[in-house]
Formats: sequence, C-alpha cells, structure tokens
Amino acid sequence: MIKVAPVTLEFNGVRLEPLAMAHADGLRAAAQDGQLWNIRVTSVPEPHQVEQYIETALGMPNRLAFAVIDIPSGFVIGTTSYHDIVPDVDRVEIGWTWYAKSRQRSHVNTSCKLLLLSHAFDTLGCAVVGLRTDNFNHASQAAIERLGAKKDGVMRHTTLRRDGTVRDTVLYSIVRGEWPEIKSHLHYKLQGG
Repeated sequence: MIKVAPVTLEFNGVRLEPLAMAHADGLRAAAQDGQLWNIRVTSVPEPHQVEQYIETALGMPNRLAFAVIDIPSGFVIGTTSYHDIVPDVDRVEIGWTWYAKSRQRSHVNTSCKLLLLSHAFDTLGCAVVGLRTDNFNHASQAAIERLGAKKDGVMRHTTLRRDGTVRDTVLYSIVRGEWPEIKSHLHYKLQGG
C-alpha cells in the first residue's frame, strides 16, 4: 500500500516543492504570464483568487500540491499535484497542472512529469498513475499522449467549468509495466530526441 507524503523533487533545472502560502506571489505572476485564467478549459486562478486556490489545494484530503520552481531564477513558474490518491490499489493521479505561458512547450512539463512519475513508480511503488483533462483541452491531451499515457476513455458531464458549462473528462493512465519504456523515452526527449 503506497504512502504519499510531502516531498521535494529536483531534476533538469526544475524543483517541485510542497505548495505553501509563501508561493502566492509567484503563482500570481505565473498566472499573469499569459493571463491563463482566461483559458476556458483550465483551473488557473485569477490573480485575486490565488490565496483561495492555495487554501483549497492544501485542504483537499486526497491531494498533494506542489509549486513548480525554476531553479536558476528561483521563480515560481506553475503548479502540479498528485490527487485522487488511492493507497489500497496503489494509484495516484497527476493533475491540477499549469505553467506560466512563457514556460509552456519547453522542457518544464516533461521534466515535471518525469519527476512525478519516477517518484510514483520507483519510490512509492504505484501500480498505476492516472491523468485527466477537459475534453476541449486538446493541447493537454496531446501533451499527455506525448508522455506515452494510454487513453482510458471519457467520463461524461463531470466537472463544472468557471463559465458555468459542464465538462466531459478524458482519462489516461500509465501502468507499472509501461513505465520503464516511458521513462527511457522521456529522458530521450529531454536530450533532444
């Protein structure tokens, strides 16, 4: 049975550290980089909602939220989480992920996913890691598929969006047996492959 606890992870110029209220100003700046809260299919908070966003993340019983830090600059560049943690079946999901616009389509997402997947499979002993996204967030779906995750299906009418519409949720997963090949592939991608 897995036991998920706060941890700090570092790799490739990126550090994931447990999210705290001290990250509020940095998260606010990251969200303002691209005005990400205007994207209909994400959970990025508006600047005045960042403290509430952090409080909510920290108050969720099955979520371990991280601030994503650019090590060279020390700047907060986004956030990501383990969530829907189910110790009885050795399962976690990775989500609530967003990065400053200037860091998107860079090494950051692949590095963060490599950190979280390595920790989940190699340290925690997970049997499966899930990922999910809005059915209209095609960029996120493509990024998840580039990781090597398999599409499990779509759950219909699951989550209220900020504009009052209800999204369908696309589900993906990686099982333990797939991890060695995916891990090698992610390292290869980061080396420019």
